[in-house]
Amino acid sequence: MAFGKQAKIDPVALAQAQQAREQAEVADAFRKGITALRDFIAPSSIEFSGTHFQLGTRYARTYYVFGYPRQIYTGWLSGLINLDEVMDLSIYIYPVESQAVLENLRKKVTQLEAGLQIDAEKGRVRDPAKQAAILDAEEMRDKLQVGEERFFRFGLYFTIYGGSMEELEFVSHKVESMLGQQLVYSKPATSQQEQGLNSVVPQLVDQLQIRRNMSTGAISTSFPFTSADLTQDNGILYGINMHNSGLVIFDRFSLENGNSVVFAKSGAGKSFTVKLEALRSLMFGTEIFIIDPENEYERMCDAVAGAYVRLSLNSATRINPFDLPKVVDTEEADNALRSNLITLHGLLRLMMGGAQSQMLGNAAAVVPALNPTEEADLDAALIDTYAKAGITNDPLTHTATPPTIADLYDTLLHMGGSGPQLAQRLRKYTSGTFAGIFSQQSNIDINNPLVVFNIRDLEDELRPVAMYIVLNYIWNKTKSDQKRRILVVDEAWQLMKYEDSANFLFSLAKRARKYNLGITTITQDVEDFMGSRMGRAIVANASMQILLKQSPSAVDVLSDVFKLTSEEKKRLGSFPVGQGLFFAGQNHVHLQVVASPTETSLITTNPQQVQAMQQGEMSQPQGTIDLSNQLMPGSMNNLS
Repeated sequence: MAFGKQAKIDPVALAQAQQAREQAEVADAFRKGITALRDFIAPSSIEFSGTHFQLGTRYARTYYVFGYPRQIYTGWLSGLINLDEVMDLSIYIYPVESQAVLENLRKKVTQLEAGLQIDAEKGRVRDPAKQAAILDAEEMRDKLQVGEERFFRFGLYFTIYGGSMEELEFVSHKVESMLGQQLVYSKPATSQQEQGLNSVVPQLVDQLQIRRNMSTGAISTSFPFTSADLTQDNGILYGINMHNSGLVIFDRFSLENGNSVVFAKSGAGKSFTVKLEALRSLMFGTEIFIIDPENEYERMCDAVAGAYVRLSLNSATRINPFDLPKVVDTEEADNALRSNLITLHGLLRLMMGGAQSQMLGNAAAVVPALNPTEEADLDAALIDTYAKAGITNDPLTHTATPPTIADLYDTLLHMGGSGPQLAQRLRKYTSGTFAGIFSQQSNIDINNPLVVFNIRDLEDELRPVAMYIVLNYIWNKTKSDQKRRILVVDEAWQLMKYEDSANFLFSLAKRARKYNLGITTITQDVEDFMGSRMGRAIVANASMQILLKQSPSAVDVLSDVFKLTSEEKKRLGSFPVGQGLFFAGQNHVHLQVVASPTETSLITTNPQQVQAMQQGEMSQPQGTIDLSNQLMPGSMNNLS
């Protein structure tokens, strides 16, 4: 009797199988517990009704467009896209074979012509609509035959949202009215709201299938990306576009010129905006010059190891207005002395009280200008003073030590005519109260990407003179070493009070582009600035303008200059701090200036924030990059 062998069970294999089953169960349970991406983006609930649907706590309604005018213009959809409401929009375009379209057009033209003939036989009045349809069909047929146009089926659906039914009805009325004014007719997808939602969400499912025949030309007019946008591949971040929540990234030097003007009332954020622009421009290698009349830029300058030049009667800093630029260009070198003589004429008229004030109102003081004889004597004295120092029109002599105002005073004192009288008018700058600061050789040679000239501690009478001399110093440096630079002139109205200084600033604004210089002019006295002929000319020569919150009296002036709409005019007087209109060439947007906490700590002048920083409550965030090491190698002297 034979017995089969009994199967032997391997306990190791059994244990491995049991372990594999347990691992599979664990893995399956883990997969079920994983939250899918759709779980993150899906609303908490959705409820459909006949005329709308509720998405979580929001109410929504989907529309389709069913009627279009005979002719539509380019950009007709921009009003809907730029509407300041939450909206989703989908466009479906289906190409159609030209042969099938040509056959249908032939049949349609035949039907229309037959209808016209029947109307004529029965003595009816000729129907202009049928005649227009025949012309359109024949024109389309001709273009299709030569391949000039193609044919498409076009579907347009959009979903609008509201926080309540009342808000949804309000937005619905606004959208329908706006489209209706263009003879574009829309309807809510009644009893098809679910299909409408599926058609609008980005999943390429057209469940409504409400379409209209359109040619290539008609389709092109509905190009959707027409929102007010100022985003470039290059440039710095200025803020957020309040029209579409996009970023305003812009390079001011991409315009006709790099000049900019900033208008705002006190406390509206104009200095904050300009400092933010300067800080970010530094990161891209742009050098910055700033004329600071109120000591607002010191903290930013110190943070990036910039050069801070204090100008005052007690300061050791000296700037000689007789310095000549060290230019390489042959033509510029030949004209260097002549150009500086012209600049000195304007400066000396300002110093001798010969500049006519351009201020409006009762505060304007008009002082007598130099008469022609005095002008001629002054010109001769300037030429003679340079000659005594060994400097002539020959560029080879321009490396000699330049003269000073003290040398000019001596020349005037010992010449005939009106020289002695002119010398007496200069005396306070050579040996009088204002002696020293501008009557000695320059002792600064700044080699730094950020230079701030502080003139806060200068007397009011000296401020325009100092701003004029500093501008000339910067201009000479710009001509001698052409790099991308920005010159910030804060409180520019102080220069616009005097004709010569206003003319000089305007001359810089006109010629700056040639030397890769962009001038930023900041002022809060809009009426005085725009009331000046030179002020208006400076604005006209600025390709970029930033208008922040304005006083009621300034709104009308700026509205007329910049051709603002009624809505922009209304908003200009009520913008919150940091918001305004940003003009770049022919484009402009509603801008919200934004800064990081680190940037804010460096540039804010808000008294509460400054006090908090002084008390240590608002410290600089950790991890801040040391810009002095990253951006500005070399000598970083803080001059005082």
